[in-house]
Amino acid sequence: MSPLLSKPRQGAAKDLLVVLAAIGFGVILVFPVGYAILTAFKTRAELSVYPPRLLPESFSNFENFNMVFQITPIMRFIGNSFIVSMMGSSLRIAFAILAAYAFTYFTFPGKTILFGIILASMMFPADTLVVTNYLTILRLNMLDNYFAMTVTALVGASQMFMLRQSMKTIPLSYRDAAFIDGCGDLRYLFHIVLPFTRPVILILLVQSFISFWNAYLWPLLVTNRLQMRTVQIGVAMLTNPLDTNFTLVLAAVTIILIPSFVIFIFLRMAVIRGIDSGALVN
Repeated sequence: MSPLLSKPRQGAAKDLLVVLAAIGFGVILVFPVGYAILTAFKTRAELSVYPPRLLPESFSNFENFNMVFQITPIMRFIGNSFIVSMMGSSLRIAFAILAAYAFTYFTFPGKTILFGIILASMMFPADTLVVTNYLTILRLNMLDNYFAMTVTALVGASQMFMLRQSMKTIPLSYRDAAFIDGCGDLRYLFHIVLPFTRPVILILLVQSFISFWNAYLWPLLVTNRLQMRTVQIGVAMLTNPLDTNFTLVLAAVTIILIPSFVIFIFLRMAVIRGIDSGALVN
């Protein structure tokens, strides 16, 4: 066989292996979510069948979903989580944009050291400050408050870093030309910098929204009233150390997954562009 003919075949074989590997990893990642949704339609008897079945007997069984709405005020929990997630992600990105702009374009004493301290804070687990933060919120009389559920996570070092890296790709000549024409910092930020960094900002918004949506420990600590609880706490309320109905729990999980799916669908292309530009933050 000619070497010239074998090279295209080797390239096609490598591409096929990459595709198969990607499909395999995709199935591994998606399977738990799909299994949770399918199990939400099962009865408790179906869940205990051996060997276990993947599909439920009927997709018209909404008893688990009805019980979730009867046992817990799930819509109130979803509303609380939505408010906290929107408020927290918006404020976090706003602070990150302003900080990244300052670290990119301004010169001030200790700039490098301060930015290094901000990056070093990424290495400390957030739980190390839980007690201190809780005592601060308690002294400020901010329990059962939406802002209290977000204030400790408004400064995101990873968001600042990603936005700073994105802003540094904009040529400095753009800023010089804009300032010659009489453009100030705020106008340059809104009309030049933000359009350039829009894919990064959108993907950071999605990441921040999901992070606030999935928060459990901190909202649990700073809320006492049932009406202020979030969805993750609501799911935990359905568990019982002695006898947990997992079909009920997974029905609640399916309900609270809907907002994340909707946001991802609407911002899917922005997420893809953000990934292509290296803007994905774990």
